[in-house]
Amino acid sequence: MLTKRIIPCLDIKDGRTVKGVNFINIRDAGDPVELGEAYARQGADELVFLDISATNENRKTFVKLVKEIASHVNIPFTVGGGISSVEDVAPLLEAGADKVSINSAAVKNPDLIDQLSKAFGSQFVVLAIDARKIDNQWIVHTHGGSKPTDKKLFSWAKEGQERGAGELLFTSMDHDGTKQGFAIDPLAKLNELLNIPVIASGGAGTQKDFLEAFVLGKADAALAATLFHFGELTIKELKDYLLQSGVPIRNVNA
Repeated sequence: MLTKRIIPCLDIKDGRTVKGVNFINIRDAGDPVELGEAYARQGADELVFLDISATNENRKTFVKLVKEIASHVNIPFTVGGGISSVEDVAPLLEAGADKVSINSAAVKNPDLIDQLSKAFGSQFVVLAIDARKIDNQWIVHTHGGSKPTDKKLFSWAKEGQERGAGELLFTSMDHDGTKQGFAIDPLAKLNELLNIPVIASGGAGTQKDFLEAFVLGKADAALAATLFHFGELTIKELKDYLLQSGVPIRNVNA
């Protein structure tokens, strides 16, 4: 089993870290710079910064905030939100982001994946997919989960890989913020289907949930927000538990 990664997610709205349940009922979770710095210090393997209202508000991700966060952390850092062209990406990478995450814009214009992969390399491109189960099918949603599309999770993930995405971030909207566990079955299917790393997102509530995401869901990384932001679980506690459970992880002694 390859080394697994623990990734706190910083959902940003109006310059603040926020968290909701099922993509709604948003509440404040703190300053993103302070949180990012704390997570890096605590042993997080990576960070994900998503400007969750950028697409709906038709604006670009805050480059200034990205730069400030990046200057306070020493671990890989993914940025997403409002990215719709090759021109949007260079300022973010220059500001300190290690990778970019694309979601709504990629659904609207799948060629964007090819363009970004060609311009910056597939290792810089994370395809984020928000999906909800409707009539026994996992349906892709865009615009912060507010708009259902005609795309299905597994075929879209496969197409994203073929177009050059280097990593997949899958969020189950049905599980998001519920703390009832990750969506294990689709995770496992994605990992069977794809050759690129898959990040599990949506539903982390206990240490066991992470263990199941890695062992049963075959995820390469697990992302969480609520547990970490509100002090319900520390990264060290989680990593100690996973190590004792036989899961290979990084930065154990942070």
